[in-house]
Amino acid sequence: MKSKMRITMFAALLLNAVFIAGCDRAGQDEPSAGTVTAPAAMAEPSALPEVVMYKSPTCQCCGGWAEHLRKAGFTVIEHPREDMAAIKAEYGVPEKLASCHTAVVDGYIIEGHVPADDVKRLLKEHPQVTGLTAPGMPMQSPGMQEEGKAPRHYQVLSFDKTGHTTVFRRYE
Repeated sequence: MKSKMRITMFAALLLNAVFIAGCDRAGQDEPSAGTVTAPAAMAEPSALPEVVMYKSPTCQCCGGWAEHLRKAGFTVIEHPREDMAAIKAEYGVPEKLASCHTAVVDGYIIEGHVPADDVKRLLKEHPQVTGLTAPGMPMQSPGMQEEGKAPRHYQVLSFDKTGHTTVFRRYE
């Protein structure tokens, strides 16, 4: 909640700065009165929902996965937590499907090093599942290998609240 409040406060400050800058330039090819303009970077908000990620404070691969999602257009809010087992229990992640971090996006659970393209597909298709998981820590997955390399040699599984899994995507 604090993160959303900080983002809201930042946005308000940024809009205020834009307004003040506009006032300082009055008469210099300004838009007509009542027209509100925003910088190009703010013109169109991201169509992707925010990802809230819980991770161990000392886990570097989790930060790598978050960066992978950011490069794919997601906003990722990281919450370092010492009690990851409690987080996984709260979100219903079965132990056999667990990985090092747990994320929530648009009501879905994303467990572990699931590639951004799979998260986007999940959000587009909206299947009746609890979420996606890449159990364990696949060595050739986003966050576990050099950024930009293709995922290889593991599966992303969808899972439901009973723990039943289906292969969502295979990486050969």
